[in-house]
Amino acid sequence: MTDTALYFTAPETVEVRETAVGPPAADELLVDTRASAISAGTELLVYRDQTPADLPADETLDALDGDLSYPLRYGYAASGVVREVGSDVDPNWVGRSVFSFVPHQTSFCATPDSVVALPPETTPAAGSLLPSVETATNIVLDAAPRLGERVVVFGAGVIGLCVTRLLAAFPLESLVVVDPIERRRALAAEFGADRTTTPTELGDADPAGADLAVDGADLAIELSGQPSALDDAIGVVGYDARIVVGSWYGTKREPIDLGGRFHRNRIDIVSSQVSTISPELRGRWDRDRRMDAALDRLDWIPADELITHRIPFERAPEAYELLDSAPDDAVQVILEYE
Repeated sequence: MTDTALYFTAPETVEVRETAVGPPAADELLVDTRASAISAGTELLVYRDQTPADLPADETLDALDGDLSYPLRYGYAASGVVREVGSDVDPNWVGRSVFSFVPHQTSFCATPDSVVALPPETTPAAGSLLPSVETATNIVLDAAPRLGERVVVFGAGVIGLCVTRLLAAFPLESLVVVDPIERRRALAAEFGADRTTTPTELGDADPAGADLAVDGADLAIELSGQPSALDDAIGVVGYDARIVVGSWYGTKREPIDLGGRFHRNRIDIVSSQVSTISPELRGRWDRDRRMDAALDRLDWIPADELITHRIPFERAPEAYELLDSAPDDAVQVILEYE
């Protein structure tokens, strides 16, 4: 069987090309990919050529090397089944379902310590959601929600919905999700949001829309991927509030008003990035502990509701065209492999 991989070759252009995977080395597993999830946020920045020039792909993931210039393989959410093991690897790995942070391709080699063994009942599609749940876990750890707080989440994409599901388990006073797309707002309500609203309705001061207004929030989490939403977050939080930014904006820019309530209200804006653990937590948390926490909560996420499209890997260009041109129609897009 000839192996193939997905390559980003130019702006708004992806190709499925032959690649050499080869037999596993003595300390490796050979894994047949069954499903890989497309990260609509990060991968669309790569697809649209909106990433900063010469930025490393991700220095914490061995499978992603070089920078983000074309052509490149990208992706980091593959689940599959171990087909073969090297001579130094326990043969009991054969047949096990695993997850790995590797690009979209039909098979891959990896060492046992670089994969995550999935529970036997986990479907390949659900397994490919693990990095989204890990990212959501990291964001919630950085946000540190407290008893009785008023929380607003901007963005009900995959990460926003996973964060909403995790936050719904906290004893908050209120959890509001902001997104312009009706389908995503409906999912947010199913995932545990107390209320949902649109960016346009967010600051509605008209008494007729008072039930939609949000003001004086203790915590805002920005996950929309739109820099303008950071300005909206500044507008809804109260004195000494916290804003956690989990979005990666790439080269996108918007004016942000830091001359008004941001300064007077001593608002904190912090970055949450899954490639590292917050310095405040590193004495007790590491990547293994965070992954274990995410794995324990993977079944909290209703995969069948989150996954809106399942597209055969050989038709991968259609998946990116869909995400780029019809974002209202798609939430999580999965590539499936024979």
